[in-house]
Amino acid sequence: MRSRAARIAEVMTLLPGDVIATGTSAGVGPLVPGDRVEVRIEGIGSLKNTVVKP
Repeated sequence: MRSRAARIAEVMTLLPGDVIATGTSAGVGPLVPGDRVEVRIEGIGSLKNTVVKP
């Protein structure tokens, strides 16, 4: 079975550092106010956000 990245690379150029967002994994509930989301990129740093009510 081909990887998702291989299929995407057939229609667009992927470069080092590109991110392929695939959505939320099964079983993960919705974010609620007060939840904290952190994204880290090795060698660059992290971004932290707290979910607030819209």
